[in-house]
Amino acid sequence: MKLSNILYIKIFIIVFYIVGLLGFLLPLTFEFFRHLTPWALLMALFLLILFHTDFNKKTILIFTCIYLTGLIIEILGVNTGIIFGQYSYGKSLGPKIWDTPLIIGLNWLFLVYVSSSVASKLKTNIILKIFVASLIMLIYDIVLEQVADNLDMWYWHSSSVPLTNYIAWFILSFIFISLIKLTKIKTDNRLAFTLLLSQFFFFLGLFILLE
Repeated sequence: MKLSNILYIKIFIIVFYIVGLLGFLLPLTFEFFRHLTPWALLMALFLLILFHTDFNKKTILIFTCIYLTGLIIEILGVNTGIIFGQYSYGKSLGPKIWDTPLIIGLNWLFLVYVSSSVASKLKTNIILKIFVASLIMLIYDIVLEQVADNLDMWYWHSSSVPLTNYIAWFILSFIFISLIKLTKIKTDNRLAFTLLLSQFFFFLGLFILLE
């Protein structure tokens, strides 16, 4: 694809999240944009797939494994409170199975992919790349947790986000990204950085402006 076309797509992504930020900030449009949440994630995944350069049986198998494992872990987490802490999902993330949105496994896959892609640009060893990618996911989650309840994504039963959530999040991120790296799945993607940064600043903007 031509560089000019890629630039237009990147501009579209940035504008899309800016409009989303404004939509969530305005009471009149809040509910409409809340219902768009799962569709926004699906769109981001579609764009990643569109620019993924190495599709084969191994890639599909690993991606499916991350999706299903992420979903199963969330099902166990929300129904037992053991993994992340006591929490419940709201309505913004779409249809559920055992009180867990089906799309949450795709969210794990999306974040693992884009974080791995960004960290792969580092000129260092594989262990440090995995660590940095996991750290990116942790920082992302710290920001997201500050607005998740405002967006009706999920709610913690305690007064604050438990430390166990962040510990479990980092460990699981490390495991998933290690799986990507050790199986040599290529995550070089020209849209990964733009998508990750746009989502991060979207949630950061909501955190700053909703408080």
